[in-house]
Amino acid sequence: MSSRWRSKSIAFHIFAFCSALLNWFPGTMSSAVVTLDSIQIFKTHEWIRKPTVYFQCKGENKTVLPDVKETYVSYNFKGEESWQPLTAFSTKKCKRCGIYEEDLLKSDVFDEWEFCPSDFTEPDGRYIHSKDNEFNATFLCSECLHYENDSEATSASHDGRKGTHLGLVITIIILVSVVFVLGLVAAYKYWQKRRREQEQARFLQLFEEGDDIEDEFGLGPLDGVV
Repeated sequence: MSSRWRSKSIAFHIFAFCSALLNWFPGTMSSAVVTLDSIQIFKTHEWIRKPTVYFQCKGENKTVLPDVKETYVSYNFKGEESWQPLTAFSTKKCKRCGIYEEDLLKSDVFDEWEFCPSDFTEPDGRYIHSKDNEFNATFLCSECLHYENDSEATSASHDGRKGTHLGLVITIIILVSVVFVLGLVAAYKYWQKRRREQEQARFLQLFEEGDDIEDEFGLGPLDGVV
């Protein structure tokens, strides 16, 4: 029985080691938050009431810019406003985003464009997007700069990492196979032991039944001797 517990202990430690290796693998990129640094609109599409300007990426909730109401006024923000951030990048993939003006029937479009982490090329992580006679906006994403730096380093060592990861995967497969084989061996030995015990028990039972029959008929070891 002790050998079986020893095998279980070995299996537990190997699986713990495999889990640690799997957790070591890098996952998706950490979130890179995008905030609005400033915006200036040059026209509105509403003639009666004050405009409601908002930013939205496809598949995400819209972010209303509550202060943006007047044309040719530069609105500057700290990035700490209650409606910030605008969006966040979790990968290097671009998003389809835009700036719109709310309308009763259908929102009017200032502009729609492909919004990408690679757009933020300024040293402070700024990106300026403008459209003639519509608006001029500055966005801030300091984490996007790390994406670019990490991308360059990643592309330079991509093949090396692939080889390392492949080696780790092979190692994990070998360890899991060893655990499986150890489990089979332990189970087989335990089965053999139980089988021997059962055979011994049956033999003893047959021997005891033979003694009972001899006692019942009054037979003994010398009954047949003349």
